[in-house]
Amino acid sequence: MNIVLLSGGSGKRLWPLSNDIRSKQFIKIFKDENGCYESMVQRIIRQIKSVDSEGTITVATSRVQVSSLHNQLGDIDMSVEPERRETFPAIVLACQYLHEIKGLSREEIITVCPVDPYVDDSYFSAINRLGDIISEGLVNIALMGVTPTYPSEKYGYIIPGDNGEISSVIEYKEKPTLEEAKKYMQDGALWNAGIFAFKLGFILDKAHELIDFEDYADLYDRYSEVPAVSFDVAVVEKEKSLKVVRYTGEWKDIGTWNTLTEAMDENIIGSGVMDDKCESVHIINEMDMPILAMGLKDVVISASPEGILVSDKENSSYIGPYVEAMDQQVMFADKSWGSMKVLDATSDSMTIKLIIKPGASMNYHSHRNRDEVWVVLSGQGKTVVDGMEQNIRTSDVITMSAGCRHTIIADTELRLIEIQLGKEISVHDKIKYDMEY
Repeated sequence: MNIVLLSGGSGKRLWPLSNDIRSKQFIKIFKDENGCYESMVQRIIRQIKSVDSEGTITVATSRVQVSSLHNQLGDIDMSVEPERRETFPAIVLACQYLHEIKGLSREEIITVCPVDPYVDDSYFSAINRLGDIISEGLVNIALMGVTPTYPSEKYGYIIPGDNGEISSVIEYKEKPTLEEAKKYMQDGALWNAGIFAFKLGFILDKAHELIDFEDYADLYDRYSEVPAVSFDVAVVEKEKSLKVVRYTGEWKDIGTWNTLTEAMDENIIGSGVMDDKCESVHIINEMDMPILAMGLKDVVISASPEGILVSDKENSSYIGPYVEAMDQQVMFADKSWGSMKVLDATSDSMTIKLIIKPGASMNYHSHRNRDEVWVVLSGQGKTVVDGMEQNIRTSDVITMSAGCRHTIIADTELRLIEIQLGKEISVHDKIKYDMEY
């Protein structure tokens, strides 16, 4: 299989565990076979490899998610958008990347999947069926359909020609009105699971029909000019040569707190306690403080450095506008080298806890507008400050003035407190350099 995993979007609907950097697919909330917590993206990568260990996976993602992907997946192939757009530009850019940069032929079959469904392994067997359909050469696009459980305006609807496992598609409608959705359900329509299989050459040709560009580099440079439209609207709704595979296994679109808690293996993650009067209550706590719930029903409670959510599960799906209205900086993030959590922030200082993985290091960099102090809480490693290397260990203190070039390299896991001092502290105040030795 050649799979393109779509991992874009920001993290509004699962606030406070998600933010603009850590979207929902990076939240470690599910248990693997060893009882360790894993994220949606880790889970689906593991499932793909268990079904097809030789398959190739490319993650189509935005620039702000690159560090999180490296943190959780290590060395993974990525097609990186210069800015967030809709699924049509993301898929076109990924296909140009696979053809020009990775050298895949126009005859290769590509399957595009979302990164965040909660599924069992039969899902990936169904994906293989999509590839088989395309290899037969009878249609241009193969889709996966799921039997709808209620009329919804947020899904695309596929009307199959019959009730077979594989059917021709009579009509495809992206996100209809509620009344249209009810009618489609009566007609035996399926939800579009967001999976598309096609030959690479088909999408390369379609891209040049709809977008004015020469090659991958030109498309990347002019990416902001590409219409921000979904793949469903730009391509699938207009395509007459479609087939659908009916998927009957477990499938959950985990996009809200309500659907996420339905897929959780346990009711409490982190420090939490609830009394015996609580019914259908979930606590997800990333803070170093306990949460106590008493006498609640159908409630989700979640806490992180971003804030605290206490919500009725049904109403939690309407969280978006409230989070959008909050003017808040990012308080935590996964990095390729580890993780950071803001402990305190004022107008002229910021205190951050850093965890650096063994063998990892930051970029060699400087700041124009702030001084920094590192206090080593635990671990061993070394710093490089303006070209001077120094071994460090627990209780060491390293100071760096504005303009000073510096980095830190972990031999063992390093835990640090970083204190930033300055009047214009910003994530954009960073200049990267090549190492001087």
